[in-house]
Amino acid sequence: MQMERTEQDPSALPRQIGWFTAGCVLVSNVVGSGIFTTTGFMARDLGHPVLILSIWLIGGLIALAGALSYSELGAALPVAGGEYAYLRRAYGPFVGFLSGWTSFTIGFSAAIAAGSMSFTAYLLQLFPLDDEGGTISTALALALLWSITGFHLAGVGAGGFLQRTLTVSKVGAILLLIAAGLIIGKGNWAHLSVTGVPTLPGIGQCIVSLIFTLYAYSGWNAAAYLAGEITDPAHTIPRTMIGGTLFVALLYLVLNGFYLYALPVTQLASPPILPVADKVAVALLGSDAARFVTAMLCVSIAGAVSAMVWAGPRVYYAMAQDGLIPSLFARTPGMERTPINAILLQSLWASALILSGSFERLVIYSGTVLMIFSALAVGAVPILRRQEPNLLRPYRTPLYPFVPAFFILVSIMIVGSALYERPVEGGLGIATVLAGTPLYLLWRRLSGGSRVS
Repeated sequence: MQMERTEQDPSALPRQIGWFTAGCVLVSNVVGSGIFTTTGFMARDLGHPVLILSIWLIGGLIALAGALSYSELGAALPVAGGEYAYLRRAYGPFVGFLSGWTSFTIGFSAAIAAGSMSFTAYLLQLFPLDDEGGTISTALALALLWSITGFHLAGVGAGGFLQRTLTVSKVGAILLLIAAGLIIGKGNWAHLSVTGVPTLPGIGQCIVSLIFTLYAYSGWNAAAYLAGEITDPAHTIPRTMIGGTLFVALLYLVLNGFYLYALPVTQLASPPILPVADKVAVALLGSDAARFVTAMLCVSIAGAVSAMVWAGPRVYYAMAQDGLIPSLFARTPGMERTPINAILLQSLWASALILSGSFERLVIYSGTVLMIFSALAVGAVPILRRQEPNLLRPYRTPLYPFVPAFFILVSIMIVGSALYERPVEGGLGIATVLAGTPLYLLWRRLSGGSRVS
């Protein structure tokens, strides 16, 4: 069995991340662009305000069930790597490797590339430039990525300062928009009783809308990747993951209520559907408010990119510590003891995706694959309770086994629906995961199978 790395182990990362910084990573990783864009599609497909709010609430409950389960794992196994560490412990090194491989190819790098390009698209709305051929967009996306990477290469102090600044600015801007709209704007709470379709939609359409909400909630497990650096992990990890997820769920419900206060569901569903936050701001505060929302989106996306640049390399660091990839990615030179090579590896791959544009299809099907691994990680809760009953568990998932079972069953339903509705993207996602198999076998042969059992 793998020996746990302790704080006295010179290979371990120093514990210097408090609950507030960890919470900022979680909130920024979740609150990207999804909440500002997806409600228009739900208004079109569902047509009932109460149903829209109910779907957002259900999405929050699913994320909370995951957070409650991950909190037990994180408190019991407070090491870097998040679900990679849990899957390796419960299912063995092969499944752990595939999880880390997926985090590298799909979960973090592709999402960072997509976020950087989205940031550029919004920035060019604020400062229009002649960008024929997309050279300026690409350069700005790379500039954002490497500026953020520079902060995180400098260590947890600099990276934490950047993350706290972006998160506080993001949440502050959202609350300012809501306050201004409610005080100055001329919305109407009667919009909550306006419907856009004569009958309730079918279960299939509700599941599609739920996938939209879960996309907006994705990242609730971000703090788990930093568990090896969080102070007092037995208390801080559950506090961060549960409290952060509840905060985001409340923020999302308030924002959606605000959207419906501003405009009836029929107008939210009318073209253009995507920029729902822009439409709401213009309706309440005038045309100049759209620029504020665009700037808010830039800050929001930059915060999400920063959170992923920080969290992702901890997976590759943990894999290198376990001998599943070359040991150079576990090196932490300098006073800050930052996994510099792991950070550079991720940012270089994300840069390649920005330059090639090949990340777009990865983003389309990433949700299905990531949900599979999240469900496997939650499944590690009962597996480890059975395999290692004496493992110290400072926090235990409440309402066990119903909370993990709820998350796993919903995940199976969503993955099955996604594979049925989008078999090509789902198949490509699974193929991407399985593409890590020959790499695992090759590295195991080259390393002589040491430290991977």
